[in-house]
Amino acid sequence: MSSPDPLIPTPARTSPLRPLPKLIFASRWLQLPLYLGLIVAQAVYVVHFLVELVHLVEAAFGSQTALQALVSSIGYKTIAPVTTLNETVIMLVVLALIDVVMISNLLIMVIVGGYETFVSRMHLEGHRDQPEWLSHVNASVLKVKLATAIIGISSIHLLKTFINADNYTDRVLIAQTVIHITFLLSAMAIAYTDKLMTRLPGEH
Repeated sequence: MSSPDPLIPTPARTSPLRPLPKLIFASRWLQLPLYLGLIVAQAVYVVHFLVELVHLVEAAFGSQTALQALVSSIGYKTIAPVTTLNETVIMLVVLALIDVVMISNLLIMVIVGGYETFVSRMHLEGHRDQPEWLSHVNASVLKVKLATAIIGISSIHLLKTFINADNYTDRVLIAQTVIHITFLLSAMAIAYTDKLMTRLPGEH
């Protein structure tokens, strides 16, 4: 009987978990309904996106009903009633559609990244559609990416507010600007903290 080759590492033996640690570790699956719920929420966003897109196309062809639905959904108000699809309405609707897309991207990051990080491996290595960011995702990377996505969403909301500024008070404009700056500073603080935590010992 030949002796094992000392150059080939032997796999480490893992002892079975005791009942209590096994139960605690298995509790991570309680998050599964949460991620499934986010998938349902994303489906609702898809339906909302398609409805708004259909209204935009119908309004472009002269439908007053679709135009009023768009004006109502974006909160656009003027002294004279809106009877034609003007540039401001189109811009606000497009920004609203972009907002839906960015929130959907945020949901994907939370669903895929959160499941991969906190629940179970998805074994996407080598898959042609594997997201680039998922190959090195962890809790810190996920926080930075989520903070960046939230800044993008806040930017869209702030731009929509400034375009439709006549319908908002100065207090609301200032408050939204301050909130956006707060998001930006928070993201910078998260990224800097992550950089400090991942710095190798002895680095300055």
